[in-house]
Amino acid sequence: MHPPELEALQIRLEGAVAIVSLNRPDKLNAMHWAMWQSIRAAMQWADRTPEVRAVLLRGEGAHFTSGIDLQMFQGLQQQVADDCEARLREKLRALVLELQDTLTSLERCRKPVLAAVHGYCLGGGIDLIACADMRYASADAQFAIKEIDIGMVADVGTLQRLPKLVGNAGWVRELAYTGRTVDAREAAAQGLLTRVFDDRAALDEGVLAIARTIAQKSPLAIRGSKQALNYARDHSVADGLEQIATWNAAMLLSEDLMAIMLKGRKDAAPQFRD
Repeated sequence: MHPPELEALQIRLEGAVAIVSLNRPDKLNAMHWAMWQSIRAAMQWADRTPEVRAVLLRGEGAHFTSGIDLQMFQGLQQQVADDCEARLREKLRALVLELQDTLTSLERCRKPVLAAVHGYCLGGGIDLIACADMRYASADAQFAIKEIDIGMVADVGTLQRLPKLVGNAGWVRELAYTGRTVDAREAAAQGLLTRVFDDRAALDEGVLAIARTIAQKSPLAIRGSKQALNYARDHSVADGLEQIATWNAAMLLSEDLMAIMLKGRKDAAPQFRD
């Protein structure tokens, strides 16, 4: 089982953990069109590959990502060009929806996605990590919603997901309106980050250790937990309870549960099928 070769991404396996690295270090990992397509392809591959139980998303080089590649806008203008104004606008809307779908692929991936951020995480990088299950950073990480500084509204997820993640709408509005940069400590204090590590080496080691711990658990239970948490985020408590009752009515009596019950506490942790 070999990871796919994708433009602007590197994928390697560490046991059951797929390490997906943004790989345009000479461009500060700016997200051009090929990278957007590769991110979605990587998440689809991780989702359908049984041997992958968790995904670690990181960046090569000095920074996680500087956000969307501004040169991409020039190519997009050619993509949507049309003599009919209405058709041009229709194409532009479809293009935005496709970029949104790329990032939503992190949520659709049934395996947990752990983002490990160092250096810059700007603009589209915020949209990207907002779709991850957990976000970690090194102490040098810097975050900013930069779209306001180029005269546009962030349109691929930050303004929709970030308020639900941090629970402080005023803080999100301040970042969205001012474009100011915040450090890892502030981002963690506001709830954007799960944990801050001293440096990049500690970040890579620490997040990989967390991903490996996840990979040791029942894959079926992990997939169900992610599905339930994502569903609960977008629905009422009553709807979420109804949903998880239906899930466990179908999935509870698994061989994974039986293996744990039979092992008890005396033996080593059971091994689960992918």
